[in-house]
Amino acid sequence: GEEHYNCISALHKSMRGSDENASLYWLARMLEGGEDPLYVARRLVRFASEDIGLADPLALTQAVAAYQGCHFIGMPECEVILAQCVVYFARAPKSIEVYKAYSNVKECLRMHTGPLPPVPLHLRNAPTKLMKNLGYGKGYKYNPMYKEPVDQDYLPEELKGRDFFKEQKT
Repeated sequence: GEEHYNCISALHKSMRGSDENASLYWLARMLEGGEDPLYVARRLVRFASEDIGLADPLALTQAVAAYQGCHFIGMPECEVILAQCVVYFARAPKSIEVYKAYSNVKECLRMHTGPLPPVPLHLRNAPTKLMKNLGYGKGYKYNPMYKEPVDQDYLPEELKGRDFFKEQKT
């Protein structure tokens, strides 16, 4: 019932708060209470990107490995795999930078009225002669061919200069 959601919430918030002891407690309470270890492992995959993100990019690898380990061996053997992952996450630095930036992009798309801006011609693929004649791909600079940074726009003209990472929700 509701306690299922209360416990997963407590686990998330304990890891977010970097409390490894409480994180282990909530994990054990869930597993010893019969919770599906794959449910917990799926939630850890989400936590790795949502709460740890780029502060420790290996967190996602840890979470996916924990999920696979649980899938391979099941309970009770996989409990230590989940425990290791939970402690790793509690100890990990946290960053919601990507989570917030992606939310800003979604908000931008939802708030847009009318047709979405077209993909700039220089970013379009030109697999046919007709597309090349229409200007698809024209002026595109293939970054690996340059030693110095390439000055090139990647957003549609209407969004030029917009930085989803620096936007703050009010």
